[in-house]
Amino acid sequence: MENTDKRVFLLDAFALIFRAYYALINSPRITSKGRNTNAQFGFTNALVDLINNQKPSHMAVCFDTHAPTERHTEFADYKANRQEAPEDLLSAMPDIKTIVEGFNIPIMELDGYEADDVIGTLSKQAAAAGYEVYMVTPDKDYGQLVSDKIKIYKPPYQGGLAEILGPKEVCEKWNIKDVSQVIDILGLMGDAVDNIPGIKGVGEKTAAKLLAEYGTLENVVASADSIKGALGEKIRGGKDLAILSKKLATIITEVPVEFHEENFRLRDWNKTALNDIFNQLEFKTLGKRILGDGFEGGYTPPEGVQTDLFGNAVKTAAAKRKRLRPTDWRKEAPSWKPPWKEGKSLKDQGKKAKAARFRREEKHS
Repeated sequence: MENTDKRVFLLDAFALIFRAYYALINSPRITSKGRNTNAQFGFTNALVDLINNQKPSHMAVCFDTHAPTERHTEFADYKANRQEAPEDLLSAMPDIKTIVEGFNIPIMELDGYEADDVIGTLSKQAAAAGYEVYMVTPDKDYGQLVSDKIKIYKPPYQGGLAEILGPKEVCEKWNIKDVSQVIDILGLMGDAVDNIPGIKGVGEKTAAKLLAEYGTLENVVASADSIKGALGEKIRGGKDLAILSKKLATIITEVPVEFHEENFRLRDWNKTALNDIFNQLEFKTLGKRILGDGFEGGYTPPEGVQTDLFGNAVKTAAAKRKRLRPTDWRKEAPSWKPPWKEGKSLKDQGKKAKAARFRREEKHS
C-alpha cells in the first residue's frame, strides 16, 4: 500500500460528504433499521477509489467544526443564508470519522478555523517539505492556494472525469493573470453561497475586466473616482464591503496545525475496525470489495426487503409513497433542491437539484 513518492492528498471532508450524499439522493441506501447511509457509502467509495487510483504516499482528511471563526466575528452574516443540513447527513459524520480512522488516516480539525484554512496551512507546509500536494475538493476558492507544487484535485462526479487544476487552469477559469487575484475577484463579485457581499451589481466578467486593468481590488477601489458611469458609482458605494469581502474569502495559511510526515503516511488499514463499521452500516458488497475474503459480513436483508446492486436494502417506490403525508411531499419529493455551494444547477455536475454543502459547494465546475 505504501508509495515512496512524496505525494500528499488533503481532503475537504464536508465538501466531499455532501457531494456523496446528494449524488445518491434519488436512489438512497437504506439499512434494515431505516437509516440512510448515502453519505457514508459515497464517501467510502470516493476515498478507496482515490487511494487505489491516485496512489498517494500521504493523506489527511480535514473537517470543519461547529465553532465560530474569525470570519463570523468580522461579519455576522457570514454564511447566514445556509439551510440546515439534513439529519441523515449530520448523523453520518461520526460513522465517517470512524471509517477514516479505520483506514489509519489522520483527521485534522481545529475550532476557530474552517477546513479550508487547515488545508491551506498543511498544503504550504507540505510543499515546503518537498511534497507534491493535491487539495481534494470541488471548491473554487482553493484556487488562491495553487502553485507549481500545490494543485486542486476535483474528484470525478456522476460519470465525469477527475480534474487537476494548476496555476494555468485556475487563471483560465477566472480569466485572470495570476492565482493571487482569486481573492480579488471574489472580493469584487462576492460569493452568494457563503453570503460574502462583494460589490452589488459587479459580476465575474466585470470583476475580471477591472482586475485586468487595475491588478488588485485595492487598486480598483483607489481608482473609483476615475471610473465613469454606473460602475464607478457602484465601486464607490461598495468599496468598504469589497475590502471586507476579500478578507472573508482569503484562506488562512498560518493555522496552528502541523504537517507530520510520518503521521500522514498511508499505512496498513485497521481491518477489524473497518469490518465492524461496515457491518453496522450493512455494507455487504462494498465491505467485501474493500476487505476481500477477510470481510465477515453478517448482514442479510430480511425476507421481502428489496436490495440494490450493492447489496443494500432500499425503499421501494410503493413504500415511499405510503409514508408520505400531504403536508410533507415538498420536503421528500426528489425535486427538492438542496443548498449546494455554488448555487449552480447540477447540469454541469449532473442536472437540476442543487448539490449542497455544509461549508461550500461545487463552486464553478
